[in-house]
Amino acid sequence: MNTNHIYIDTNILIGAYAGNITDRQALDYLYSLKGKRLFSSSLSVSQLISVFQKHKIKKDIRDIVKQIMHKINILSCTKEDIQAAIEHKDTDIEDNIQYVISGKMRCFYVVTNNKNDFSGYSNIYTLTAKSIRGIKKD
Repeated sequence: MNTNHIYIDTNILIGAYAGNITDRQALDYLYSLKGKRLFSSSLSVSQLISVFQKHKIKKDIRDIVKQIMHKINILSCTKEDIQAAIEHKDTDIEDNIQYVISGKMRCFYVVTNNKNDFSGYSNIYTLTAKSIRGIKKD
């Protein structure tokens, strides 16, 4: 695992751009880190778009997605990722997919508001938006 690689779960992105102050501050903190690489998935971006289409205008959604793509490396969700995820014993397949995708870049940290969703994986370190300062600025 690479301690400079940080994976951002869907719920942080949605919360930050939906106006949740804690999630927004966490994302801004991640954006400010030097020497770290931020990752998320095409699945997360698709989920964010799906949620926001019910609450935001298309221009705002496009602006949010552009900002995310400028700041975060977006990893593809492939058929192979889905296959690997459904073979995991964990019950939440979507979280399994996120875990498999984070492994592509050997992410050490997963930032999520649902730490329990990733508790079955011993090789990653999960942080919530509230505990994000556990990642030190270099």
